[in-house]
Amino acid sequence: MDEQLVEAKKQLEEWKTKLEKADDVKARLVLEKLEEDENKWKAQQEMMAEVKKQEDFQKQCGQDVSRVQDEFAKLAKRKRDLLEKLRRIQAELEARRAQSARLKQKFKICAPVSDTQLTFTRKTEKREESDSDSDADADGDGDSDPVRGVFTISQRTALLLEGGQALITFEEEKVASQIVKVGKCTVSCDSTALDVKPKRINLDPVVKFEVHLNVSRKNVEIQNVPPSMAEERMKDRLQISFSRPSRGGGEVRRVDYDSDTGTGRVTFVHPGAAERLALRGKFPVDLDSEVNVKVEPSYHYQLRKFQTFCGSLKRTILLVDINDLGDEEELQDYLEIHFQKPSNHGGEIESIKYISKGKALQAALSEDNQQE
Repeated sequence: MDEQLVEAKKQLEEWKTKLEKADDVKARLVLEKLEEDENKWKAQQEMMAEVKKQEDFQKQCGQDVSRVQDEFAKLAKRKRDLLEKLRRIQAELEARRAQSARLKQKFKICAPVSDTQLTFTRKTEKREESDSDSDADADGDGDSDPVRGVFTISQRTALLLEGGQALITFEEEKVASQIVKVGKCTVSCDSTALDVKPKRINLDPVVKFEVHLNVSRKNVEIQNVPPSMAEERMKDRLQISFSRPSRGGGEVRRVDYDSDTGTGRVTFVHPGAAERLALRGKFPVDLDSEVNVKVEPSYHYQLRKFQTFCGSLKRTILLVDINDLGDEEELQDYLEIHFQKPSNHGGEIESIKYISKGKALQAALSEDNQQE
C-alpha cells in the first residue's frame, strides 16, 4: 500500500513537472504568438505604407505622363506652326528672290561702249577736288592728277509690242487723250469692220546715272604672279623688274603684293611708265625664271546722280485685241486712215506700227514722248 502511495506521489510529481513544463511552453508560445502578431501588424502597416507609396507613385507617374503628353502635344503644335511659318517664309523668300531677279534684269544695262579717240586740248589750272582725289590721297599713292572721265548712262525706254497690237504716236497730245477716252474703236476694213481697244501706256521705271572714272597715271595692277618665293622677296623682285627702263619700266615708289591671290599693285614715282605698261597688257618679271605677269590700269569709279523715272506716254497709245484680217501692211494702212480722221477723234499721226499675231517687236521710245 505504501509502495503504491509512493508511486502515486512520484507520478503526481512527474505530472506536476510536466504541467509546469507545459505551462512554460504555453507561456512561451503565447509570448511568441503575441510577438508574431505584433510583427504581423508591423508587416501589415509596412505593406499598407508600401501600397500607399505605390498608389502615390502611380498617381505621380500618371500626372507626369499626362504632363509630358501635354508638353509633347504643345511641342508638336509648335513644330507644326514653325514648319508652316518656315514654308511661308521660304515662299516669301522665293518671291522676293524672283522679284529681285526681275528688278536686276530690268535695271541691268549691258551695252557695248565704242572706242573713242580723245584729243588733249589744254590743261585746266583750277579744278574742284572730288571724292576720288580724297580716296587716292588716302591710299598714299601720291597720284593727285589721274586721268578723269565722266560718263552719263541713260536707259532708253522700251516697250515689247506683241502680236495683235499696234503703237500709234500722234503729233498732238490731246488727240491721244481723246482716243483713250473712247474706250473702243471700230475700224472699217473694206467689207468688214474691226473693233480695237486703245490703252494708255504706263512705262516701267528707267534709270539714269553718271559714272565718274579716275584712271591712275602712276599705278598699275598686276595679276598672275606665281607664289614661287616669300612675300618680301617677291616684292623686291617685282620692284627690280619694274624699275628697268629697258623694259619700259621706271622708278618704283612702292610695291604691294598678295601671295594668296597672286595680285598686286606697282606705284611709280613719275607718270608715264604706268600708262605704257597698261597699254602693253603684260610685263616680264625675273623670278626663278622669267615670267610674264598681266598688267592692267589702276582705276577708281563712282556712281553719281542715280535717278529713276517712270510715267506714261503722252502722245502714244497702244491698240490691243486686233484680229488679223489679211496683210500686215494693209491692216496698218486701215488703222492709220481711221485714226487720222477728226470725225473719229483722231489727228495727224507721227508714226504707227502694227504687229500681226505670232510676232513680237521691241519698240524704243523717245524721251520727249514721256510724261513723268
